[in-house]
Amino acid sequence: MNLKQTWRWFGPGDPVTLTDIRQTGATGIVTALHQIPHGDVWPIDAIRERQDEIRAASLDWAVVESITVSEAIKTRTGAYRQHIEDYKQSLRNLAACGLQVVTYNFMPVNDWTRTNLNYAMPDGAKALYFNWFDLAVFDIHLLKRPNAADDYPANVVAEAERRFASYTTTQCEQLADIVMFGIPGEAKQTLAGMRAKLDTYADINADDLRTSLTDFLGEIAPVADELGIRLAIHPDDPPFPIFGLPRIVSRAEDFEYMLEKVPNVSNGVCFCTGSLGANAGNDLPAMARKLGDRIHFVHLRNVRKDEHGNFFEAAHLDGDVDMYAVMREILAVQQRVQEPIPFRPDHGHQMLDDLKKTTNPGYSCIGRMRGLAELRGLELGICRAEGWC
Repeated sequence: MNLKQTWRWFGPGDPVTLTDIRQTGATGIVTALHQIPHGDVWPIDAIRERQDEIRAASLDWAVVESITVSEAIKTRTGAYRQHIEDYKQSLRNLAACGLQVVTYNFMPVNDWTRTNLNYAMPDGAKALYFNWFDLAVFDIHLLKRPNAADDYPANVVAEAERRFASYTTTQCEQLADIVMFGIPGEAKQTLAGMRAKLDTYADINADDLRTSLTDFLGEIAPVADELGIRLAIHPDDPPFPIFGLPRIVSRAEDFEYMLEKVPNVSNGVCFCTGSLGANAGNDLPAMARKLGDRIHFVHLRNVRKDEHGNFFEAAHLDGDVDMYAVMREILAVQQRVQEPIPFRPDHGHQMLDDLKKTTNPGYSCIGRMRGLAELRGLELGICRAEGWC
């Protein structure tokens, strides 16, 4: 059995249209109701409206990415219990519409974080980039988080001070906008808002956040079991602590802890090779083999790291991640499970005509289409060689 080929779409405002997506080779859509505030119930009417729009383009809504977990749930403050009940209701409403795979993450305050959205590649394409020195510029000098410098090595602090002194006001504003970019279609963070959110985590360590996650999963996983929904937690991106915040979904041990504490069949993983690949300590093929049928969704992208731990997003088959080995392990899992595992080409270089267009960072069309074509070819080659298709 082959994997299900999907494509992330950010809704009607996405520059890449459903008509465009039909031409890429993808058959399933990965999307969310980004207009719904975090913590609120997703109404059935809104779900069906989005589903009908996708079906009208001869595609199907294959994966929900994501129902965002509110900060109240992560910190177990305020109306977090009500938010959990509302999350359950959203799952019920999605199941009523036939949706069965739901992705989410448990990253505090910031979702994915980068420091450059237009990193120049040798061939003229542009990629997403994470640089510790620029993150320290933002954290220490722009965000001005108390004692932020204590969280960085001395050489990073010194380089951040040198860079900050050389950056113009415009460059500093651009860096702040990039770090706080967030998810397309959702409200943007501000420095003041980010500081306020960070304050709520002042007394929360990694063990506390793990307890919040397992408490949350202990509530929603039984509901997902009943509904036939497969939950897929996305790894931290990047997979290490930033802004003094704990990161608890970054390594093999993190997944093992979560799955052991909440062993429900619905409790699973979104296996993101780009996020996990940014951590040099992760053995991705071994992780995929160990996770097995708990892999409910797959993001395939690649990264290339330097000696400082900075990384840029490489072409899908041209980075530090051994994509052949990872794909083979995932396809081996696919042969043992009944439902097609959905995957999508995660991110892609801005290239060719897309360089002249306004695109969502990482989500231009041509770069992802190149990635999907490469990954489909890799999948077919492995399947034929192994006698799986």
